[in-house]
Amino acid sequence: MTRLPFRYLEPTFCAGLLDDPVLLVNVRPLGRAILVDCGQLHHLAKRVLKSLDAIFVTHAHMDHFMGFDTLVRHIHVSPRTVELFGPAGIARKVTAKLAGYDWNLTESYWCTFRVHEIHPDRIIHFTFPGAQGFPCQPEGETPRPGTEIYRNGFLTVDAAICDHNAIPTLAFRITERPSFWIDGEKMATAGVMPGEWLRELKSRFYRGELDGRTITAPVSSAAGGTSERTIEGRQLFEAIRRDQEPASIGYITDIGASEANLATARRLLANATLLACECSFLAADQGKARTSHHLCTTDVSAIARELRPGWLLPMHLSKSYNTKGHLIYDELALAPEIRLIRLPEHLTPRPLLPAEFPKLGG
Repeated sequence: MTRLPFRYLEPTFCAGLLDDPVLLVNVRPLGRAILVDCGQLHHLAKRVLKSLDAIFVTHAHMDHFMGFDTLVRHIHVSPRTVELFGPAGIARKVTAKLAGYDWNLTESYWCTFRVHEIHPDRIIHFTFPGAQGFPCQPEGETPRPGTEIYRNGFLTVDAAICDHNAIPTLAFRITERPSFWIDGEKMATAGVMPGEWLRELKSRFYRGELDGRTITAPVSSAAGGTSERTIEGRQLFEAIRRDQEPASIGYITDIGASEANLATARRLLANATLLACECSFLAADQGKARTSHHLCTTDVSAIARELRPGWLLPMHLSKSYNTKGHLIYDELALAPEIRLIRLPEHLTPRPLLPAEFPKLGG
């Protein structure tokens, strides 16, 4: 498979076709990661879970949220803050999970969870400080004029609200922040010559200090000589930067094929570099897909034709197709330029049978 064209991000789908969907995105320059959906996580190493800065939960069905307990088990004694984003009502569910345990041995350095509920026009914030036994503490709300819900120095995460049989479920788009790419031809056209100023321009770009500050760069004259010109940083960068669409990851699951959901997907996920999309049923079981508010192969083919991702990752196939997962790849009808990523049916460890455990006293 051709390497995915990400500069900063390294997406890994940590599940098989029939397993609970788990998307891990490593942010290479930070040595940290984010996680999309939080079903079964027992197969992820502790050091992986401790690398997480943020978790994005589509909705609170068990196969998308039950792994939160595993996460808490591994990181609750870490002196850090972990962000969790989910749909309306997620704070109440986090409260219920954390309240199910006794926290009489807490320490001052235990971790804090910050939970963010995504509503159409605002984000409501809550804090769960581990040092106090993880009580739910409301932190107010902020307006949400657009779709962005999270960012760091190398990515942004946008979210949109879909419907899953009268409960909200979130679709996500993770986009690499713009890179410092320079177009040599544009530099030549502008008459700007290479030099140490490029290092300063790059440094200011990544510090977010281009606007309102000037850079002095050497420029060539028509007569063949050179002179220096002082130019505002943003203006200079825009004049010579390479035009390149930032790479992105789309993630959508448990939405059903309603026109409202499909319209939301079009607005948020068009032309994503990689689209991870639920494909729960084969075409012959479209009736089951409609009843359970999921997508079938016919739906996913139509969505892919509209959204035009570079790569398509079908996921979250119904467990009723055990040993038959390969059939979905035969049914998907994709444009030639869309590359299909195939998963094994299972990646998570299978349950052990009683005869496989060591005998006591034997």
